[in-house]
Amino acid sequence: MAEATRLRLYSIPPHRAFADALANGLLRQYGRDPMALARGFVLLPNNRAKRAITDAFVRASGGGLLMPRLVAVGDPEIDEAVGPFADPADDLDPIPPAVAPLARRMILARLVEEERKRAGRPVDAAEAVRLAGDLARTLDQLLVEEVEPDALKAIRFDEPLQTHWERSLAMFETVLVRWPQELERLGRIDLAVRRRRLLDRLIARWRATPSAGFVCAAGIASASPVIARLLRAIAELPHGSVVLSGLAVDMDDAEWDLLGPHEPDPVTGRRRRSIETHPQFHLKLLLDRMGVGRREFETWRAGSEHDARPARSRTIESALAPAERTHDWIDLPAERRSLAGVQALDVPTPAEEAQAIAIALRQALETEGKTAALVTPDRALARRVSAHCARWGITVDDTAGQPLSVLPPGTMLLALADVAAQDFAPLPLLALLKHPLACAEEGRLEWLEGVRRLDRALRGPRPAPGLAGIDAFLADAEGREGALRRAAAPWWEKTRPLLEPLATTYAGGVRPLPELVGALRAAATALGGDALWSRPDGRAAGELLDTLEQEAVHGPALVDPESIGPMLRTLMDEVAVRPQHGGHPRLAIYGLLEAQLQTADLTILGGLNEGVWPGLPAPDPWLAPRIRAELGLPGLERRIGLAAHDLANSLGAKEVLLTRAHRDASGPTVASRFWLRLEALAADGLRRAKDLAAWTHAIDDPGGYEPASRPEPCPPVTLRPRQISVTEVDRLKADPFAFYARRMLRLASLDPVDADPSAAWRGTAVHAVLEGWAKEDGFDPARLAARVDRLAADPRTHPLLRALWVPRLREAVDWIAGEVAAQASSGRTILDVEGEGKVEVAGVELRGKFDRIDRMENGELAVVDYKTGQPPSTRAVRDGFSLQLGLLGMMAERGAFKGISGTATAFEYWSLAKKGDSFGYVATPVDPAGKFNRVETDRFVALALHHFTEAAGKWLTGGEPFTAKLKPEYAPFAEYDQLMRRDEWYGRE
Repeated sequence: MAEATRLRLYSIPPHRAFADALANGLLRQYGRDPMALARGFVLLPNNRAKRAITDAFVRASGGGLLMPRLVAVGDPEIDEAVGPFADPADDLDPIPPAVAPLARRMILARLVEEERKRAGRPVDAAEAVRLAGDLARTLDQLLVEEVEPDALKAIRFDEPLQTHWERSLAMFETVLVRWPQELERLGRIDLAVRRRRLLDRLIARWRATPSAGFVCAAGIASASPVIARLLRAIAELPHGSVVLSGLAVDMDDAEWDLLGPHEPDPVTGRRRRSIETHPQFHLKLLLDRMGVGRREFETWRAGSEHDARPARSRTIESALAPAERTHDWIDLPAERRSLAGVQALDVPTPAEEAQAIAIALRQALETEGKTAALVTPDRALARRVSAHCARWGITVDDTAGQPLSVLPPGTMLLALADVAAQDFAPLPLLALLKHPLACAEEGRLEWLEGVRRLDRALRGPRPAPGLAGIDAFLADAEGREGALRRAAAPWWEKTRPLLEPLATTYAGGVRPLPELVGALRAAATALGGDALWSRPDGRAAGELLDTLEQEAVHGPALVDPESIGPMLRTLMDEVAVRPQHGGHPRLAIYGLLEAQLQTADLTILGGLNEGVWPGLPAPDPWLAPRIRAELGLPGLERRIGLAAHDLANSLGAKEVLLTRAHRDASGPTVASRFWLRLEALAADGLRRAKDLAAWTHAIDDPGGYEPASRPEPCPPVTLRPRQISVTEVDRLKADPFAFYARRMLRLASLDPVDADPSAAWRGTAVHAVLEGWAKEDGFDPARLAARVDRLAADPRTHPLLRALWVPRLREAVDWIAGEVAAQASSGRTILDVEGEGKVEVAGVELRGKFDRIDRMENGELAVVDYKTGQPPSTRAVRDGFSLQLGLLGMMAERGAFKGISGTATAFEYWSLAKKGDSFGYVATPVDPAGKFNRVETDRFVALALHHFTEAAGKWLTGGEPFTAKLKPEYAPFAEYDQLMRRDEWYGRE
């Protein structure tokens, strides 16, 4: 090739800081004439790279200069960035505008929904939007790779794969046929098509009229055909040059040819599989499409003070060699295996990994002018590191941003959609009302007080659905919870109108999507005010809702309100909100895309676990891997090769720290294949960052541990309670500390919000049914069943209980009605139900409430206790626990209950649990002769009185300490286990 037509092709090896080397080289060539530099173009892969090159020019110039025009080839507005070369004003053939991304998504979602419905596999709107996103990416790949849709029909397989492919193609082809019709109707084209046409026009104009200034394409690694044509055209310009990052110019030809893509076999027609996971594969594909050879590239001569040693590049090339060539590692010379300047740190948990990275970043600031950056695809790790640095007052922004779905405006919109979909159930409702953006401007404290009152009132089983259900629930001010409901009602009456429009819109079944989105936006504004939309994340949320409301007319006609939440989450996950500039000037956190062409003295590569770096390839629901290979589309594993290339470039920093955690939130992890390769290649293994590991543990080391001892509070006798109920006696004896916390500290556990009905709730419901049956229905058997039916129909009754427990209850109450009738016929009468009384015993006022007391045919008393579960064991009674029946009998004998007198000789548990083949049976803890290890009947009352007198003398009128879990086998309740720090001392002795 003649010198005049020689292509100017260069590569900057990984050990050099790309941005600084490029800036230094361009300044060396064109810096003598400021206007020559200003007339030039530098084409870069993305906008983040533009900032990196700008910073590098500033560092290299040491003063002011006129910058060349920096253009990102991935910019959707590339025609405006390049200027008149791409789309001159006098062009007679203007390129149509691109279809808006969300409009495209909605149209594709509608097409997918219609085609799936026609195929007999309907999907809801949320799933249609998700599938439309995958379809859009597949279409883009077809457009970028310039694959004609007709190529799909030409694919042929052996049976039965061909039949399966034809069925899959039927719907896909219908969408491909209908989509161009939709674009023609709108007068738009795909963004990928528009970018391709703009770049082709730019190529044509530069070839016809070369740019007066220099044109440099730097760091662009996309292997798409139009990019290959663009780079080839730039390389042919008189003042053009192409500079790639990390091209393996020294790799031997056999290894280079091994990567692929390979020619088809002349006999079978099959292609040998390419090694798309290799970091050089996409560069080799780019060179093949450019029509240039690897040997035509020269090494970019300029460097910078940020460069590492040249041996690093050779080591990186060896470490990422194809698997077929790793057997050569054992014969490699030391300089091809040197990892000087690279350290590794593996820790047990992600929390320790984040702590270690934060310390390393903080340590870098101790050296004047030193820069450090964390590069990781793990956004959760990035957030943790940023939070750790904030402890030292250091702001380090994650330039990859965070998805809108995890930021406050996004979570509030999702909470609104969730609360409407769940018909204002307590849990999502309280989550919404407690959101930090709810009433965040004025009156926030008053708002939170109101929410807390509503929280207290709504604890326990959920009320009836809808706002009306909450209204009715708060209006029911009877019972012991009535005071809490009365306290919450006034605030709820003022707050309810804010949610009424949302409830009205979402309660009407399927609706047009714009109507549902509009109601959601209005409710969000009513709750959050201007604070919701004021910050960058709020503006992003507002822009998404506004665009969705406008473009929703192109989407599915009618949408189920329950689909809005999942649909919004899908869309918000794809919106990255990046922080505004203002973080620490010498520290940075990058994603893999943002890290391209960046430079730092210390580069930390975090999250080096398989599935994170590299990430798992996302499956394509539209085209199977073999179809993609037949069409020449990038394989799903191509992303692994790109991740390897990103790692190779980042490994070229002066100092490198590799980190990983042995486990994540779901379980043990596997080290990244890149980590394992580096560890296997290094002659003496990866050097461990032992000092950093020690500091990570030392920063949170308290220096010593003082385990808690079993608590034994001993308040003065004068402060101890002098009243106790019969149901509290067992707690006092088995777990005195629990009694102390409940009665003296007055710490009562709260029911969970939207709780499943507990055994206590079921017991209360059964007692209410039986009490009403006795006092209002006169023990009429027919009316008892009717009361159970009313309990089942009550909206507050949990659906699971209605389905599983109520049928059992019906059988049990039928047994109770029959048993009561049989006893009445034999002369046994019911004296009273649900009565209360008190008596002075051992210097303490003992209170009690019985379920039922009967008069036996011999004139003596029978004490009955209803149980929805199993009655207490005989052993518990003999050991002095579960003596409630005995204490109630003693109180009855002493006249504690109005209108009841006599001697108690029968003590019965009427259990509604299953025994044998039926529900309901009678059990007793006593026996006249003490058979079956039961207590003798005539001793039962005296035994109960003895144990109570002993307990009262120890803990109520005496000075015995309230020891925690004194009898753990009879203390199953755990409300106060955390307060007593049980796990720190229990079982130690």
